[in-house]
Amino acid sequence: MAFDFQVTFDCARPHELADWWAEALGWQVEQQDEAFIQRMVETGAASEDDTTRHKGALVWKVGAAIRSPDPDRPRVLFQHAPEAKTVKNRVHLDVRVGAERREAEVARLLGIGATELWRASQGPYEWATLADPEGNEFCVS
Repeated sequence: MAFDFQVTFDCARPHELADWWAEALGWQVEQQDEAFIQRMVETGAASEDDTTRHKGALVWKVGAAIRSPDPDRPRVLFQHAPEAKTVKNRVHLDVRVGAERREAEVARLLGIGATELWRASQGPYEWATLADPEGNEFCVS
């Protein structure tokens, strides 16, 4: 039996990082249901401290998600974690754009806030390892 999954990033600023990755991948930030969130607060099932405003919208403070235009791709969730990232990721994303587009994509990602960490190759494959604004490594190949 096959299972569905999502990829989850622990981060300090989930809404800002979701915005960044949505722009980086050409995906969409999932809209949160403000009316539902407000009802949860009004009925006591959640508190005002569980919410925040992001770009003028009432959202859950602890997380944000992005989705691909292709519904068969996994969802990516960004959840708040109080501790800072301190070591190399054990899991990372490989953003595959093809050799002919790699340099342009690296330049675009650097322009929106990524940091280049190193370049590598193995046989005919080459990639650039970058970090997102919170230091999470990913590769562009």
